[in-house]
Amino acid sequence: WTLPRTRFAHCNGSSSSDEREIAVNIGGVRLVLCGELLNRYPESRLAELVNCSPRSFDVISSLCDDYDTGKREFYFDRDPDSFKCIVEVYYFGEIHMKRGICPICFIKEMEFWKIDLSYLDECCKSNLNEKEEELAEIADKVKMILDDLDCDPAVSRTERWQKFTWKLMEKPESSLPARVIAVVSFLFILVSSFVMCLGTIPDLQVEDSEGNRVEHPTLDAIETACIGWFTVEYVLRFASSPNKVRFALSFMNIIDFMAILPFYVVLILTYLGTAMMELANVQQAVQALRIMRIARIFKLARHSSGLQTLTYALKRSFKELGLLLMYMGVGIFVFSALGYTMEQSHPETLFRSIPQSFWWAIITMTTVGYGDIYPKTTLGRCNAAISFLCGVIAIALPIHPIINNFVIYYNKQKVLETAAKHELELMELRSLELAMKSTSRRCDASGRAWEGAMRASRSDTFIPLLSGAQRTERESVKKKSLS
Repeated sequence: WTLPRTRFAHCNGSSSSDEREIAVNIGGVRLVLCGELLNRYPESRLAELVNCSPRSFDVISSLCDDYDTGKREFYFDRDPDSFKCIVEVYYFGEIHMKRGICPICFIKEMEFWKIDLSYLDECCKSNLNEKEEELAEIADKVKMILDDLDCDPAVSRTERWQKFTWKLMEKPESSLPARVIAVVSFLFILVSSFVMCLGTIPDLQVEDSEGNRVEHPTLDAIETACIGWFTVEYVLRFASSPNKVRFALSFMNIIDFMAILPFYVVLILTYLGTAMMELANVQQAVQALRIMRIARIFKLARHSSGLQTLTYALKRSFKELGLLLMYMGVGIFVFSALGYTMEQSHPETLFRSIPQSFWWAIITMTTVGYGDIYPKTTLGRCNAAISFLCGVIAIALPIHPIINNFVIYYNKQKVLETAAKHELELMELRSLELAMKSTSRRCDASGRAWEGAMRASRSDTFIPLLSGAQRTERESVKKKSLS
């Protein structure tokens, strides 16, 4: 290691400074440090080592892993790469965490060396906060999976049934029936959206008794069946939800409610509207509510991880979207005012007012160009050319951060899911290891008990017929007779 000790060159000149120098060995890497330099942070572990007495072995052994009295060298079984970053605090007063080092492990190293976290640079603190958020999300995912797998026998039958219904309707990955229900719900959404589109075709519409064009009865029956499925699904999910208020205020659940609400409102207005108001007003209300059925297409996001990722990415990109709207707003106002001013000299101008010119500026800056409003003067055409060039630049600038947020969030979700699965695998291995250890202990205990019982049984059944002296005398007599 090459550390900038030139700033503290006066530490090398005196004999007293030589006595205050210590040698540390961090995971096989040896480094000599000046005591005056270490005392800049007296509460750190190295400062305590350089100031403690060489004869206080108990204090030294509590501060390091090993100690060589002859060389006055302290041994630490720690990460040398992390220590290379931590020792910079004595020279520069701040710490920068190098790439490739785990932030959580680095914080533990700082705690071991008794360095306060305030000396960590701001860029490294932001990296640490991101890592802590990722670990918290992994813990939440693991907890969610464990809650799904947990079967507490102390739970009542009602709570068990509520939990089973919630997993069945809300978590397709929990079981095969839940996956089947998710696929059926997905198909109902597609069929309902398709029927809604077919219902607007004039050839498929029929006339009622009053001569009004209405949807075909077959399409109406399919729509009723789809709404029935959506209603049962929403009621079951709401009834089994552990938190009813959070469920009702969720964005996706609000979309689900708005998708089924128009059907029942139209049904009520159809049967009660004639007595309450004019039929024309009722029909207008019915048509307005029927348009709200397009909200059911957003129900696809419940069963699509890609659409959910897009939603969260857009939420993370509010600042970039705000910049895009600000650029477009400023450009629309400026170029519409210039276009109105430059086109006033032409007798057949299409720019009647600045608010009317907003529409021209929008379709020009977004490079759509319908052609219903266009400039007819030379200056107006130059203004149009500059406007759509600026529009292309204004749209292109914030697009990359939005795409980057989408990619980052998508990759992050994949990493979190993989980490949660690995964490569950580790937990299963630990539980299996503990079970094997407990089984081996029980086997050892039962084996020792069996051996003791066998010895006890042998000692109980073995009865010595002769004493030791009698047995010796009997054997001597037998030998004499044989000789």
